[in-house]
Amino acid sequence: MKWNYHWRASPAVEELERNIDELRTTVIRLRREVKNKQGYVGRLKILVRQRSDTIDDLRGKLEQSQAQIRQLSEEADHLAELVRMS
Repeated sequence: MKWNYHWRASPAVEELERNIDELRTTVIRLRREVKNKQGYVGRLKILVRQRSDTIDDLRGKLEQSQAQIRQLSEEADHLAELVRMS
């Protein structure tokens, strides 16, 4: 008795296997895209933090300048008052 070990899948099974392979490929591609986008998000977070730090530094310098301007304005007013009085 001769045994035939060559099994052929039905066309429906072959189509399902092909569909599974396509889905695996899609999953791999989507995982890569997610990983890339997570990298972009990480870099953007760093850039936003750096920008916020720069803005805070500049805001601090601006406030110092405004305080100096107020002080100089008060001194100028005081000197102008002294000049008027003399």
